[in-house]
Amino acid sequence: MPDPAVPPTPPVRLAALLAREDLALRRVAGPDDPAAVVHWVHTSEMADPYPYLLGGELLLTAGVHIPEGAGAGAYFDDYVSRIVAAGGAALGFGVAPVHDTVPKELAAACETHGLPLLEVPPQTTFSGVARAVWQLMAQARLAELRRVTEAQQSLTAAASRPDPVPSVLRQLAQRLGGWAVLYGPEGAEVAGAGRKPGEEATSALAGLAGVVRPTGGSPGGSPHPTSATDTVAGTHLAAYALGAGHGFVLGVAAAERAPGDHTVASVAAVLLSLLTGEQQSGTGAARSAALVRLLLGAPPEEVAPLLGGRRWLVVHARPDGQGPPDAVAASALGAALGSALVDPAGEVVRVLVPADRAPAPLPGWTLGVSAAAAPEDWPAADTQAARALARARATRTPLLRHAPRPALADLVPPDEAAAHARALLSPVTAHPALTETLRTWLSLHGSWDRTAVALSVHRNTVRQRVARCAALLETDLDDPDVRMELWFALRRI
Repeated sequence: MPDPAVPPTPPVRLAALLAREDLALRRVAGPDDPAAVVHWVHTSEMADPYPYLLGGELLLTAGVHIPEGAGAGAYFDDYVSRIVAAGGAALGFGVAPVHDTVPKELAAACETHGLPLLEVPPQTTFSGVARAVWQLMAQARLAELRRVTEAQQSLTAAASRPDPVPSVLRQLAQRLGGWAVLYGPEGAEVAGAGRKPGEEATSALAGLAGVVRPTGGSPGGSPHPTSATDTVAGTHLAAYALGAGHGFVLGVAAAERAPGDHTVASVAAVLLSLLTGEQQSGTGAARSAALVRLLLGAPPEEVAPLLGGRRWLVVHARPDGQGPPDAVAASALGAALGSALVDPAGEVVRVLVPADRAPAPLPGWTLGVSAAAAPEDWPAADTQAARALARARATRTPLLRHAPRPALADLVPPDEAAAHARALLSPVTAHPALTETLRTWLSLHGSWDRTAVALSVHRNTVRQRVARCAALLETDLDDPDVRMELWFALRRI
């Protein structure tokens, strides 16, 4: 049977059409296949409808073409065989006004050739059947669009998480009800999620990934396909070359292939292309030149113009409730913030962001953002971002910004303020842990629990350190005037 040239509309299950009570259709012969579908409706009274069928039709007829005495010959067998040869999906026979019942010879021929035969009752018009098919198609199309939209939203949210690649694969596998895998440039499985198929299908999917993976052949050679599909051991397979150009491939295996699956997988492929490729905020040559100049001793203010900006924000980011982020997660964070200047240092990712790009909260991350700073002030901005992140984690706030503003303390000359701060805090400045604990405790209004979270220590440790500070400073830390003076001094060292 030739493959029908089906239209770009969702097919309608024959079972759904039979379930319509307003049509009262009844299957009288042929296979009862729950997976049987109809792509369109065609009405014909031709004795040989083959030239007029494209495939996938529900062919409707009232039997006007049936000659007298047709039951004694091979008429019905020839008629049904031609419909099957044209790829017809089913035959609907109207029992009025020409025939009172469905000819038993027609039913026998449909049974022999495996063509579903439906009885159309007198009260049901052929136009009514066609209208019902179009209505079911519209409903299916709406459901498909809704499914694709929801999948796109969930995949995009997954791509912004601290573990973006595994999150996207998990979401894709869930949406397709199968297995999603990312293959590296050498063909190895980098990450996977969902129900892994049998060995035969798994091996076939890896081979399919090799079909779409670029091999770096000659420029004049045939271009590689960007996607490929196959069916092995009852499992539908698909492979998508990721557009970053680094040889990564997305593989998908599912027991069923539903309308919209290709679109959902394509959305995931685009997101994974962004996650596996280098995110550019400037040319690679400019960044390399900046790095070389820094290594050779150039000051940051001379290098910064190569990176495309004069004032920058320093962002410190930490994933919520997970281990240290990997390089791909850090790259995805940089992409979300609009910068490729990313440093994954332990549990905290540091990002340099142009000052004209205001960071927004990101799902799965806690962010601390410095004030805008010129390159020569980047070290101070780095400290501001670190403190903002500590406060954000302590207060369970997705994003906190350091926002300096004029204050009464600015009325004191800087030299005099610094001298006073050194003298006042000299008993504790020799102990950095005590100084930072006191600073954090005061900034969090004396909260033991929040300070413990911000410093990643036990609350009893905070109590001990603050008590030690009070003893060394020989002062009462419950006195608001004392706290105010200490806070003034801590901002000057």
